[in-house]
Amino acid sequence: MSQAAVQVNAKRTLLANATWLFGDKIIRMMLGLSISVIMARILGPEELGKWNYAESFFGMFLVLTTLGFDAIIVRELVKDNSKAGELLGTAIGLKFIGTLLAITASYIGISMLRPDDSTIRSINLILATASIFQLFDVIDYWFRSQMQSKYTVIAKNIAFIISCLIKIILLLNNVSIVFVAVSAHIEFIVGSLLLLYFYKRNKQSPLGWRLNFRKAKFLLANSWPLILSSSAIFVQARIDQIMIGEMLGDAAVGQYSVALRLIEVLGFIPVVISTAFAPIVTKSKLANEDEYKRTLSSVYRIMFILFLITAIPIYFLSNHIVILLYGIDYSQAGSLLSLFAIRLFFTNFGVAKSLFITNESLFKYTLITSLVGAGSNIILNYLLIPIMGVTGSLVATILSFSISVFIIDLFFKRKIRSNLLLMLNSIITFWKFKIDEVKVGD
Repeated sequence: MSQAAVQVNAKRTLLANATWLFGDKIIRMMLGLSISVIMARILGPEELGKWNYAESFFGMFLVLTTLGFDAIIVRELVKDNSKAGELLGTAIGLKFIGTLLAITASYIGISMLRPDDSTIRSINLILATASIFQLFDVIDYWFRSQMQSKYTVIAKNIAFIISCLIKIILLLNNVSIVFVAVSAHIEFIVGSLLLLYFYKRNKQSPLGWRLNFRKAKFLLANSWPLILSSSAIFVQARIDQIMIGEMLGDAAVGQYSVALRLIEVLGFIPVVISTAFAPIVTKSKLANEDEYKRTLSSVYRIMFILFLITAIPIYFLSNHIVILLYGIDYSQAGSLLSLFAIRLFFTNFGVAKSLFITNESLFKYTLITSLVGAGSNIILNYLLIPIMGVTGSLVATILSFSISVFIIDLFFKRKIRSNLLLMLNSIITFWKFKIDEVKVGD
């Protein structure tokens, strides 16, 4: 097959893979937003705040359930698919241990902070234990490496739709939110069973998986900085709701979570782009340095264009959007949403930058930047929340992301500073983006 034909087929595969991932997120966006609106209107700001406080608290330990090595495993599978049995078997064993640690740590921590709030503790425990049924998500690593994300999309969306329907029925019948949390178990059980089904349909079998201690050592040696850095990233993303809850109360968390939920509806897009481009960036690096930089630049330009398309309308229409969907009780969330629109810029580039970090194996660098970002966010939240209220938390988050995504790169070695310049150059030349710049090698 000619080089031109290879490029055409590769681009078609990329487009198809991205389309499936995009479709997955669109379905989740629509159903997730519907659930969010129903839950907010039925529960009110304070009860909604309790739910999000409990969910966010476990979110800070979520990295222990993934161990941050998904990108590493996908990269290794792209390089050598014959090692799939060892990689996936080792991954599921490590994830099981990590998940047990996450559940235990989360429940002990929230019990110390909210010893008298049985509702929050119950929601936290139910949502945490549901993560056990996500162990078979390791199958998604294999599908991603093969650019066949459609199977993951189908499996997870069927499970998600079933879970959402159950949740809506429970909410409309005014069932306790503790029981509503149980629907997460149903989603992950169904999703895992369907992933196994599609995996076997592709002539693969989990019976071929095996735990390899050398692979475990390799994965942990390469991912431990990612585990710590991802922990810091989750803290940076979730600690605001915990600190708001402790300093301003659960109702304030409810207002904040509504604005956050609306912005998360759009937050899936950079993740889809990054996931779809991950194997392409890896292959371009194996091809040559110039091709690698062109591919990264294309991703950065897409991210900036995406920011402009999404953030500008939200900034000016935030109040109308919130009141239309959630009602006048959540009017405070409207002003918060406009600030969240600004945060999209840093979110997009943080996601895009992870492709560079993974392919350069700069995981210790990630650890440092993540710890600085989380630390600065905690300090700024502590200083600004008493002065500015909930708005202070958002300002703190924007400042901390600007430090961890851009400013801190000035103090690292040449390779990292060069990537910073590549990002900045891609921003000021965003209109030069062309899909033809994307090469994928042989």
